[in-house]
Amino acid sequence: MKRLTTAPNLALAQLWADMLTQTGIPTTVQRAFASSLSGGVPPSETLPELWVDDEADHARALVRLDELQHPRRHLWACPQCHEVIDGPFEQCWNCGAAMPAA
Repeated sequence: MKRLTTAPNLALAQLWADMLTQTGIPTTVQRAFASSLSGGVPPSETLPELWVDDEADHARALVRLDELQHPRRHLWACPQCHEVIDGPFEQCWNCGAAMPAA
């Protein structure tokens, strides 16, 4: 096992771990319940950590985690009304047309 990063909260840690695991990089969350120690130890010591199960996956996990933290902006123009659609939407919010195939 090799430490990947810390997360600002348990919800993000679990989300990132689940998404990495779904892409074939088994990842676990450690220190999930350490927040109860806040005040007795430095806050940075209570943040949840992500660990990859196999050290060989560490570099690939870092790249994938960066993609999760900084998603590419996705723009497309509706083929029917020419509205510019921003984000993960697959349907035009103006006229309801489907996103064209890539």
